[in-house]
Amino acid sequence: MSKVSDSTLVIIPTYNEVENLPLIVGRVRKSTPQVDILVVDDSSPDGTGEKADEMAAADENINVLHRETKDGLLGAYIRGFEWAQEKGYEVVVQMDADGSHAPEQLHLLLEQIDDGADLVIGSRYVEGGKVVNWPKQRYLLSKGGNLYISLALTGDIKDMTAGYRAIRREVLETIDVHELSKKGYIFQTEFAFRAIQQDFDVREVPITFTERELGESKLDASFAGESLVEVTKWGIEHRLSQLKDVTSYATSLAGYELKHSKLAEAPKDIRRVFKQVTGMVSEGAKLAKYEVQHSSLADVPGKVQEGAQQVTGMVSEGGKLLDYEVKHARGEV
Repeated sequence: MSKVSDSTLVIIPTYNEVENLPLIVGRVRKSTPQVDILVVDDSSPDGTGEKADEMAAADENINVLHRETKDGLLGAYIRGFEWAQEKGYEVVVQMDADGSHAPEQLHLLLEQIDDGADLVIGSRYVEGGKVVNWPKQRYLLSKGGNLYISLALTGDIKDMTAGYRAIRREVLETIDVHELSKKGYIFQTEFAFRAIQQDFDVREVPITFTERELGESKLDASFAGESLVEVTKWGIEHRLSQLKDVTSYATSLAGYELKHSKLAEAPKDIRRVFKQVTGMVSEGAKLAKYEVQHSSLADVPGKVQEGAQQVTGMVSEGGKLLDYEVKHARGEV
């Protein structure tokens, strides 16, 4: 019986990985010989692209794309995603070339895909996951950052920044990867967040992440600050959107009750004000969201506080107006 994972492409972006590439490709071919491999090389000056071509010539399961422009990891993955979709693959896997993502654990991700998951993340921070050969400071920065991201965005996924992933074709067809943030590696977080927002089945499996032994890391420490700026804004926008959704639902529910209760017999002025009050909350949420989107990180807390005060003030004033109209209709004022 065929499985979805029988049509899997492993994408391995490379830049100056001539030592690591034969090792990682060899491990993939040995541990999961049924999958195909696509090496996306960004014109590596150390000969990685040429080495990939040699390997592809000797193995029909290995493919190579050469990119003229080095515009970051996201650009390499986008080109790989497009190639995978053109060739009709059902599952795409993201894997680093440096050996940090163990090919021997790829089956854990693919098993979840076959079980119905849409996006599977190889996680360092769920039970059973671990990190090997990382400095303590880097480990704490990564784990603390992921904890912050989890609390700000989802509350469920523990390793939103992880790059070892298996993705169903349907997810790539739904999410416009060209719109993802190009700041550092934050696109990994944004992609997972968008998948969750689209109600895809996102799961984590424990993996062992091992720091590279050969070559130089491409990781720039400045990415942490940039990432937290983006995540903070997304988180606030997400909460404000939730407030807007709740308000919209409450407005609809209130409107229904208005039509099917004794309030329907109330003077038109009262019903008009009632609708104005519920509308005020929605407009206040929109205004607060706009302010957050157009603020720097340093200004975000103040803008959120202002937005909350505006919403609260609108509700308060609307409540006073509604109370006055009710009393006026009763002849109490």
